[in-house]
Amino acid sequence: MTDPLHTDLLDLAQEAARRAGALLRDGRPADLAVAATKSSPIDVVTEMDIAAEKLITGLIAERRPDDGILGEEGAATEGTSGVRWVIDPLDGTVNYLYGLPTWAVSIAAEQDGETVVGVVTAPMRGETFHAVRGGGAWATGAWDGERRLACRPAPPLDQALVSTGFNYVTGVRTHQAEVAQRLIPLLRDIRRGGSAAVDLCDVAAGRLDGYYERGLHPWDLAAGDLIAREAGALTGGRPGERPSGDLAVAASPGVFEPLQRLLEDFGAWHD
Repeated sequence: MTDPLHTDLLDLAQEAARRAGALLRDGRPADLAVAATKSSPIDVVTEMDIAAEKLITGLIAERRPDDGILGEEGAATEGTSGVRWVIDPLDGTVNYLYGLPTWAVSIAAEQDGETVVGVVTAPMRGETFHAVRGGGAWATGAWDGERRLACRPAPPLDQALVSTGFNYVTGVRTHQAEVAQRLIPLLRDIRRGGSAAVDLCDVAAGRLDGYYERGLHPWDLAAGDLIAREAGALTGGRPGERPSGDLAVAASPGVFEPLQRLLEDFGAWHD
């Protein structure tokens, strides 16, 4: 039986993601301006990114004022309720800037440090993914109603389709390219979508056999990691560790361990 608190958190996360997604989709100006820079000139923060976070955090503060918040664009509140929201208002900023469809709003709720709710909405794909811990992973899209998600049956590694992402710091990106170059001959192929949240949901939906990336932050991972796990995928970081900024891996059982082992052997977690 679902915890009533988790149901309430899911409802709020879905409403916030839906409203922020509509703001980003419908409010994107043709002359979208850059408000600031992140780690390098390539990685930009847009005015819409900041506006979406304000919308989400404002709604949460109105409905659950005692909760903590951690947001990509600077929102940080400790809270006293034991619940903390981890928010990426626009995952896939460069895709958004260029008018590409692979971007998403990612909202997770943690209870006592464990992620219990995750919602990822990809407005230009017309899809929303969600999970509650212990309740499976689900999605709505072009099909009727909610669809329960399940990761793909594991193929041999040389038949696995794996996605990754690249950091915006040139030195890190160069090393990541070297790791990908070594991996490509051992896989079916590699994809690069540009949104960690969407990639994790695509693992959950059986559209990818695996995904890995270095340099992610909690807001990139929190919702998508739960959704992937609830769909039957395995997730982790370096062997024996949880996903982190050093390395995040998600894959079907059977693909996860050999992929993780190769990434460790290739030094995917360092320059």
